[in-house]
Amino acid sequence: MADEVTLAPEHFAGSPFGVRVRIALAEKEVKYEYCDENSRVDSASLLEMNPVYKKRPLLIHNGKAVCESLIIVQYVDDAWKGKAPLLPSDPYQRAQSRFWADFIDKKVYEITKKIWTTKGEELEGAKKDFIECLKLLEGELGDKPYYGGENLGYVDVAFVPFYCWFYAYEKCGNFDIEAECPKIIAWAKRCMQKESVSKSLEDPKKVYEYVLERRKRLEETQMHP
Repeated sequence: MADEVTLAPEHFAGSPFGVRVRIALAEKEVKYEYCDENSRVDSASLLEMNPVYKKRPLLIHNGKAVCESLIIVQYVDDAWKGKAPLLPSDPYQRAQSRFWADFIDKKVYEITKKIWTTKGEELEGAKKDFIECLKLLEGELGDKPYYGGENLGYVDVAFVPFYCWFYAYEKCGNFDIEAECPKIIAWAKRCMQKESVSKSLEDPKKVYEYVLERRKRLEETQMHP
C-alpha cells in the first residue's frame, strides 16, 4: 500500500516551521498532499489531531498525525530511510544536532520576533542578541559547507527557513546581517542552490509585507485593547 501523506502548513506560507517540513519532505522525495485553507480537510478536523497545542504544521501519515516541526522533521528522517539521512548516525552527533535545532527555536526565533515588534532600547538589544546567536551558529558551522557536513542535514533544515526573513529583520532593525556574519549568508546562499530549499522558501519581500501587516495589527491592538 502506498503511503498517504498530507501536510497541513501554517496559514502563512513563509512560516519557518512549515518551511522546514517542506524541505525535509523534498529532501526525502516524499510525495504528499498539500492541505491549505481551501482543502477538503477543515481546520477543526486538523486541530483535533493536535489537541495539545492546537496548531500547525501537522504531518498526517497513513491517518496518524505528527505535530511540532522539529519532531516532524525527525519523523520524516526515520520514516523514509531510503534517501540520505538528515540526522547523523553517531549518538553524540545526533545529540549535538538536536541541541542546535533546539537553540534555533528557543533563542533565535524569540529574539527575531523582538526585532519587528519592539522599538528603541529593546530593539537595539534584540539586534545585538541576534548577531551574538548568529556568531555562535557560525562557530558551530566552522569550515563545513553545511551543518550536516558535506550534505544538508537536520540543523540546516531547522535554520535555513529563517533566511527568507532576514530582509524583513534588516528593514525593521536597520542593520546589515551580512556585514556582521558573512559566513551565515554564504551558507544560506549555498543552501538556496538546492531545489528542496529554493522551492520551499517564501519571497523575502512577501515576508516583509507580512511582517508589516502583523506589526500594524499588533500596534492597533495595543492602542485599542
